This record gives sequence, C-alpha cells and structure tokens, in this order.
Amino acid sequence: MILMQRSLSLFYLELLLAVAKALRQVAEGKASAQAEAAEWKRKYELERDRNQKFEHAEKPCLEHQVDLDDQRTNSPAKQLKSCNVANGQSGKCCSRNGICSHEVLKDGTPTSDSKIVKKASFKLSWFCKDDQSDQYKHDIVSFERGNITTAERSSKQISLKWQSCPQTVLILTKPNSVSVQILCSEMIRWLRQAKNLHIYVEPRVRVELLTESSYFNFVETWNDDEEVLMLHTKVDLVVTLGGDGTVLWAASVFKGPVPPIVPFSLGSLGFMTPFYSEHYKECLESILKGPISITLRHRLQCHVIREAAKNEYETEEPILVLNEVTIDRGISSFLTNLECYCDDSFVTCVQGDGLILSTTSGSTAYSLAAGGSMVHPQVPGILFTPICPHSLSFRPLIFPEHVSLRVQVPFNSRSPAWASFDGKDRKQLAPGDALVCSMAPWPVPTACLDDSTNDFLRSIHEGLHWNLRKTQSFDGPRET
Repeated sequence: MILMQRSLSLFYLELLLAVAKALRQVAEGKASAQAEAAEWKRKYELERDRNQKFEHAEKPCLEHQVDLDDQRTNSPAKQLKSCNVANGQSGKCCSRNGICSHEVLKDGTPTSDSKIVKKASFKLSWFCKDDQSDQYKHDIVSFERGNITTAERSSKQISLKWQSCPQTVLILTKPNSVSVQILCSEMIRWLRQAKNLHIYVEPRVRVELLTESSYFNFVETWNDDEEVLMLHTKVDLVVTLGGDGTVLWAASVFKGPVPPIVPFSLGSLGFMTPFYSEHYKECLESILKGPISITLRHRLQCHVIREAAKNEYETEEPILVLNEVTIDRGISSFLTNLECYCDDSFVTCVQGDGLILSTTSGSTAYSLAAGGSMVHPQVPGILFTPICPHSLSFRPLIFPEHVSLRVQVPFNSRSPAWASFDGKDRKQLAPGDALVCSMAPWPVPTACLDDSTNDFLRSIHEGLHWNLRKTQSFDGPRET
C-alpha cells in the first residue's frame, strides 16, 4: 500500500512538472511574440518617420540630383556634404499614395554609409490564351512612378451620343398579341410622319400591316438569311415591343454587332424592358435626340465540338446567347455526368440535373431559380450554377470574363446530355462531345430609362419584390 502511494505521488509530481514546463514554454513564446511585435512596431515607426521627412522636404528631388551633379566637379568634402543632405531630404515629387520610383530603401537608421537601392520599374500586361494585349490596361489601372492604383470608377455609366441623326429603325414585336399589333402600327405611323424615318420589320409583321392597310407599303423587311446577316449595316436603332423574350429574340437576330435596343415593356416580367409603352413618343423623342444612357449586356459565344472532330477548331456554327446556356439530362432518368474545365484547369465533375452557364444579364433568369446570385448586368463575368446537384457542398461560382469554359460528356457517362441556348435550339451531347463557352466580342447595348444601376434595382424590386417584408414595429421593447 505504501509503495502504491509513493508511486502515485511520483506520478502526480511528474505530471505537475510537465504542466509547469508547458506553461513556462507558453509564457516564453508569448514574451518572444510580444518582443517581435515590438521590434516590428519600432521598425514601422522608423519607416513612417522617414517617409514623413521625405514628404515634408523643402526641395524637389530634381534639384538635389542637379546639386549632386554639380558637386561632382568640386572637392570630396563638398560631395560628402551634398550626399548627406540628399539622404536626409527628398523632393516634392514623392507620390501622396505610395513610394515613388526614385525613393531609396535602407535597413535601420539611415547613415551616410548605407547602400542606396533604387525602386525597380515594372510593367503589367494582360493576356489570354497566349495572346498578349494591352488594350484595356488604361481602363483598369494606372501607373504612377512604379505604383499600382485602380482607375476612378465613380462616373463609369455608359452614355451614347449620336454623331449623326438616326435614319433607320427596326421594330420587333411579340407575336399573337392584338395590343402589340395596334401599338406597332401606331408607332410606325408616328415615326414615319413626325420623324421621316425608314422602318424595318419582320416579314410576319409586314404581312400583318399590309393586311390592315396599304398605307404601310413603305415598310421594309428581309427575304433571306444573307440579308439578316447584313442587317446591322442598315439599322441605326432597334425597338422591341414585348417582354424580355422579345429582347432575347432581337439579340439572336444579330449574329455580330448589335445596334442600340430600346425595349418597351409589354410582357409579364421586365428585367430588360424599362420603358413604358404609354409614353413611347416622349421616350423615342429623347432617344433620337440623345445622349442616352445604355447598358452593355454581354453575350456568350458557344461552340459544340463533336467527338469525331479532329481538333478544337472543327466545330459547329457558333451560337450566341444573351441569358444562358443550359446542359441538362433531358428525358433521361440518370444523373448528368459533366466534366468541367476553365481554360486548361479542371474545375469539377457535375453530377445532378445539369449545369447553367449564364451571363450577368441572365443572372435573374434560370440561374436565379437554381440558386445563383443576382449580378449587376454591367459586371463582366460568367456564372457557373449547378442544377439540383447531388452534393451538399456544390456552391455556384462566378468566373471572370476572359476565361473559356469547357463542359464535356465523359465516355463513361450513362446517358447523353442536352444543351439549350436561351431556351431554344436544343442539341444532344453524346459521350465524348463538348461545349465550349467564352465571352462574345459583341455585347447587346440596351437603352436605360435612368441609368444601368437604377434600372437594375428597379427591376428586382418590382419584378421579384426583392427583400420585401413588413417593417419592424417601433413601439416594442427597447434596449436600455
């Protein structure tokens, strides 16, 4: 019994010694960290004081350099004196927002024997897929004496000002609507009689107008796809009468550059149709006179690459979408199996009902219903939103505008996938087929009622009743 008690006492003693040692190590580590923090603080204060001396110097750096050059012809004593003055002061050319490229860097307290190290100059360049380009450099950052600063963006609303008066207007309408037909014929009469403009319509609309009256013989249209391809060279302005679907149709008519679009709201939801048809004369008067605020709505350019293709350049005709491209399982009961790549980097394998690749204009459409974020249409990016993924950790992504996304059906997939483009033109993707999407070079310019931000916020407030709830009562209990 006595031996057991002694053993327990020794055990507890060793345990207490171990705890004391651990506490001592913690205390020493804390003291070391505090000493290191104090040393960093001291160095920071020294550097700050030195920079303040540079900022409050009396003579510009250029004058010091001239003095140094002049002193080279004088005695060594005078040269040393001039160098000491130069090391203690700096010019007014120092930037207010950072260290100028001429500023010297030293370790510790500056002395006359310290080595002078000039700040290196540099240049940033943007490239995509081995294609170097400085096209957007000055719109993104500015370079002042070796420092990077972002450009001012407080007034970056886009404005369109006519350099010559518009001559030709294309009117696109929602089909099978009597009210739209009446408004269309009324608008055409006013544009012709009051503004003396040339009018283009779809072949279907021209037939309806001529059925109504022979007065509309002056209205022009197109006869084949070749004329549609050249339509952007003839039309100055596009007017849509309908909802967001009519705007999507107007964008799909133009396979390249798109004239400015004025969308009038005659549909159920109007995320892209801010103008009211009751005031069309005042709206068109203001737009034809200019300047007008516009929203540049980015489009996706999609290529389907079949498994039998010899290379990635052997693709089907490209398809442009304004809202989104959707890859889903169609009528199959199996999960989709999609391998996704961003440029040359593997992203993930989608197993679920499908995937949505959306523009920011389409962020309030199918992507929103699938759990994606609402994004301002002026933000350049590609939304990556899964549809009912069989995973609890699969969250939506937003990729930058310059990337290329590749979605491929692997050979071991149990079923093919189906791709649809703005809800139309469904294409089957068999195992081995791929869909490649990137930002198209031709955005869709839509006119704004106020500006792009106010129109976007108004659309989600009125169309979706975003964050609508009763205000909390003010006469409840209060914090004391």
